[in-house]
Amino acid sequence: MTASTTRRTTATSAKSRIAAIGAIAVAGTLLLTGCGDQTKDKDAGSGTASTKNAPLADKLPKEIRDKGVIRVGSDIAYAPVEFKDKSGNAIGIDPDIAAAMGKQLGVKFEFENGTFDTLVTGLRSNRYDIAMSAMTDTKDRQEGVDSDTGKKVGEGVDFVDYFNAGVSIYTPKGKTQGIKTWDDLCGKKIVVQRGTVSHDLAKAQAKKCPKGKTLGIQAFDDDQQAQTRLRSGGADAGSSDFPVAAYAVKTTGGGKAFEIVGDQVDAAPYGIAVSKDQTQLRDAIKDALDAIIKSGEYDKIIAKWGVEAGAVKEATVNGGK
Repeated sequence: MTASTTRRTTATSAKSRIAAIGAIAVAGTLLLTGCGDQTKDKDAGSGTASTKNAPLADKLPKEIRDKGVIRVGSDIAYAPVEFKDKSGNAIGIDPDIAAAMGKQLGVKFEFENGTFDTLVTGLRSNRYDIAMSAMTDTKDRQEGVDSDTGKKVGEGVDFVDYFNAGVSIYTPKGKTQGIKTWDDLCGKKIVVQRGTVSHDLAKAQAKKCPKGKTLGIQAFDDDQQAQTRLRSGGADAGSSDFPVAAYAVKTTGGGKAFEIVGDQVDAAPYGIAVSKDQTQLRDAIKDALDAIIKSGEYDKIIAKWGVEAGAVKEATVNGGK
């Protein structure tokens, strides 16, 4: 889709490799719980790091090193990337990667829950030190441009890229109505999370649909609300990043609610967003990510969540197109 400044992912017009949906079964017993509050999850990504023994502690800015905490803005309702368990603790790919990096840096990554489309604003206002929330690295985000209008809306952010993901369409199980591609959605209704690539793709597709075959778009604050609407029969299809769609297919209704249709599209990197003026923090995070990739800890985390197809071989700064 055309890149918006509030989306999780971005369009690069390339199909990504499809990870085995069944592999995500390792997390199948976890509930798809979520919330939209602005409270801190002080246990998330904490690990047992301390600056005394951390090999990369001196890479961090002194004020963060002294605090011992990196504040992470995240929409913690996007399983399996980040979501809450039955006890309300943040779990998933992002918290696990953050905890591993925290051991390298000697700090705790403290996840703070917020709606996705406010995370970049939270960086600008210094509410968060970083944003880590399945956010796609895009040129528009790097430059602070609203892709819908082409207008500059901020100074932009830098990204440390840590994962690759595409976008998938899913439908009620056994009710695909012949949907395989975005063109097949004309004349139907789709549910999406507001401000995501899926939302952008839906808007772009709606403009292509012929008269008499309007694409109805229902956008929600979080992905779980969209899934609930689809499951209740209020729409024909939904769209999310592949890891999220695959997890929903595997876990919702005991695996009997949804099915993925067609191939992934728009493969692009997820990035950890850092303010442009925080280059030392950005580089410290890059070094920490490279360290856990080299040690093998990163691959263990990716395998734990069954999304090996999205793994990266090295940390990259601003690799999005």
